[in-house]
Amino acid sequence: MEAAVWGAELAQGDMLGRIYIIEPTGDFEDDPNLTDKKFKGNPTKSYRSKYPLRVIDEVLHWQGHTEDMLEKMRKNLEELKKQGIEAIND
Repeated sequence: MEAAVWGAELAQGDMLGRIYIIEPTGDFEDDPNLTDKKFKGNPTKSYRSKYPLRVIDEVLHWQGHTEDMLEKMRKNLEELKKQGIEAIND
């Protein structure tokens, strides 16, 4: 849930981020951006798929991070961007 909260809070756009419970409709794999590159195994339960994902529910009540924590994360992400470290590998 922690990774989902960060994703919702850091999503682009002016609207409040959302968190969905989904199920895959085809094969999926561990997200190579996180698995073993940043975290051994897949503790964040991050995946990707070439197939559609079916939304089965939305998490309506979740606790966000403090504004201070969000600002620190945004600064860290900006620093990574300046270093040329991409967030997504295809």
